[in-house]
Amino acid sequence: MKPVTIYSTPTCHFCQMTKEFLNEHHIPYTDYDVAHDLVKRQEMIQKSGQMGVPVIYVGDEMIIGFDKERLASALGVVAAAAATPS
Repeated sequence: MKPVTIYSTPTCHFCQMTKEFLNEHHIPYTDYDVAHDLVKRQEMIQKSGQMGVPVIYVGDEMIIGFDKERLASALGVVAAAAATPS
């Protein structure tokens, strides 16, 4: 399995959604809190050119933001469809 790394902040809703998705699929990941870790914040900006979070790496593939379908594809898992009310 490819290593998964997330650059996130504690108050980011999309970061939380990413972590929930990974947890639901039992995917281990390394999470860097770039709100408090200035070295990792600089690393994230240097690698991605982004200041917004989440920045997700699945192996060498970078995914900006919570893109469930792309994340599922990179991980080789099925993205569950949202439940629709009847």
